This record gives sequence, structure tokens and C-alpha cells, in this order.
Amino acid sequence: MYFRNIISKIKLPFRKDKELYRRLYIILGFYPKNISYYRQALLHKSLSVKNKNGKFQNNERLEFLGDAILDAIVGDIVYHHFENKSEGFLTNARSKIVQRETLGKLAVEMGLDKLIRYNQHQNNSHNSYMAGNAFEALVGAIYLDYGYDQCMRFMERRILNHIIDIDKVAYKEVNFKSKLLEWSQKNRIKVTYKDLPQQTDKNGASQFNTVVVIEGIECGQGKGYSKKESQQLASKETLYMLKKHKEIEESVFLAKSKRTAMEEQPEALLPDIPEHLLNPSQSADRKSAKKEPRREQNEPKEQVKVKEQNKAKEQKEHKKPTGNRKPKEQNEQMKPADNRKPKEQNEQKAVDNDTDNEVKPTKPMRHRCHHKPASTLSVSPDKTENN
Repeated sequence: MYFRNIISKIKLPFRKDKELYRRLYIILGFYPKNISYYRQALLHKSLSVKNKNGKFQNNERLEFLGDAILDAIVGDIVYHHFENKSEGFLTNARSKIVQRETLGKLAVEMGLDKLIRYNQHQNNSHNSYMAGNAFEALVGAIYLDYGYDQCMRFMERRILNHIIDIDKVAYKEVNFKSKLLEWSQKNRIKVTYKDLPQQTDKNGASQFNTVVVIEGIECGQGKGYSKKESQQLASKETLYMLKKHKEIEESVFLAKSKRTAMEEQPEALLPDIPEHLLNPSQSADRKSAKKEPRREQNEPKEQVKVKEQNKAKEQKEHKKPTGNRKPKEQNEQMKPADNRKPKEQNEQKAVDNDTDNEVKPTKPMRHRCHHKPASTLSVSPDKTENN
């Protein structure tokens, strides 16, 4: 790399973009090999520039690549720098270093924001985020030009050791929104973020405006060039107000107690709806009850069937017979009720015939006259002798 820089310095007066080479050397610490990567990394999408194929060219693809490379490099550095820290701490430290606000400030301190080409008449992006995106695109250009090792040396020598204090950034608390939400969840307090109408700054760039509402009470308010930034600033101001002014905290807890008391009481009575409309099983029972005849309570179904049969018989008996035909019921009543089996009936008939053939003993005939017969008169012995 040392000899390459000497050769590039010798060739510098003969280069077309010698001013860009010189300024990039101040930022990077080495001369680029392929200047087209760095030229594309400094081209914002607001400036419509086409390449040789007629397609629009900007730094968004290099920004995507540089973002991934930065995550890997910073993760490696943080892992070896904090040896005894947990995964959560390492993740939080890496996110603080590679977040857009930190990279934007870093690009401004390096002077990278002065090399960005963009349309100054369009205020579709704020300068700090535009500089942070250009820094990620610059890392992507270094990776394509020299490789991963050169990106690692650039971050260690030029950034983390000179511009950013990794210990200070890692232990600095910047996520005020998460702290506010954590406090609200522990105390069961309702916190919402209300978006206000957007405003514009002095340069005409649009700004988001957010206010924090705690239990219906408006607290901190924040403005930023993104919704995330405005919510962070609003959360920071809210935490300051709650810590500095105790009366605001007391009013918040008072509003919470009123809300919970109202939630415990029923707001309205239940609607008066018949139970069979709510319970489908009861409605089905009602439909089946319509089909079945009425019966008394606790009366079995068998008794109901017997009653129906008796009613049907009575109705048939009351009907008059037509012609000489007798009703079927009368014919059945006239027939002798003999429920014996055919075999038993035949045996009984045979027994009856045998008894008819036997000679029955004759009994003496009795006269119905009042006088006794002569043969039966009793004569006393005294009277016979006298005669």
C-alpha cells in the first residue's frame, strides 16, 4: 500500500480528477485505484445522471453494500474490544455506532459532505442523513476497490481510533423511546405518540413533529427529519419533564387511577335478548318441541303415544258404519277372544267331543205340585193294624 500511494502521488498531476483524488486521500489515507466507484458513492439520487447504457445512476446500491460491510466490521471490532460483555450489550453498542445519526456526524467531521453531488433545489432529504448514506456508500466503494481487509484498516485507523470513542459511544444511552416505554410498561401507564402537522426548516426541508401523550396528558414534543428522530427527541424531553417536575408525574398517576376505576365499572347493561336466540342448542330444542305434541311436565313420551292411540280408536268407534258392513272393530269384538294356540284349541275340541259321547246319569224328576206323591207317603204302623 505504501508503494502504491507513492506511485499514485506521482501520477496525480496528470490525472483528470486530481482534485477528487487529493481530497479522497485526505479522508481515506490512501489513493483510490478505480475512481469510478468513489464517484458513484458521492452521487445522490436527487441528481439525475445517466450512465453509458442510459440508466440513472446513484449511490443507493453502494449504500446497501456498505451497510452490510459496516455491520460485519463494527461487529468484529466490538466483539474483540469488549471481551466480557454479553450479546445484548454488543448488539446495542454496534447499533449505536452504525446508526445514521452517528454516521452523519462522522461524515461531516471528515469533510465528506462537501464532496456529495446533489440537486440543491430539491429539499427531499436532510443533509445529515444524506451524508450518513454517502459514508456507507464510501465503505462499499472501498470494498469493491481494495477488499474487506482495507475496509477493516480504514475503520480501525481512521475512524474508531481518531474520530469515535468506542467506549463513550457504547455506554452512552441514546434510545430514550425504549426507556420511556419500559417505564410505562412497569407502571401500566398508557403512552402514545401523536403525529402533528409537518413543518419546514430555514432551508425548506420538511420536518416531522411528534408529541408524547401519557394518560391523555401531552408531555414532550420533538422535531426531526424522520419520524424516528422526532419520537426520540419527544421521548427525551418527556423523560426530562417527568424527572424534573414531580407534579407532572403525580398528574399522570392520578389520570391512570381514574382510568382504571372507570374500566372496572360496567359502562352499560347487557342488551335484553331472549336466551333461545343466543343459545343455538335451545333454539333447536324449540323447533323440535313445535313438531312434538304438547304434554305435561315430566310426562314420558310413551304415555303420550298411548293417549294418541286411544283418541284415534274413540274417533273410529263414533263413526257410523256405511251400508251393511260393520266396522272392523265391532267384528273383532263379536269374535270370541281365544288367544290359545291352534294345537291347544284342537286338543280341547277333542276332549269336548269325548265328554259329549259319555252316558250321563239320569236324575229323578221332580214334580212341581204341592202334593207329595202316593209312593212317598209314610203310614204309621198303628193305623195299618186297625184297618
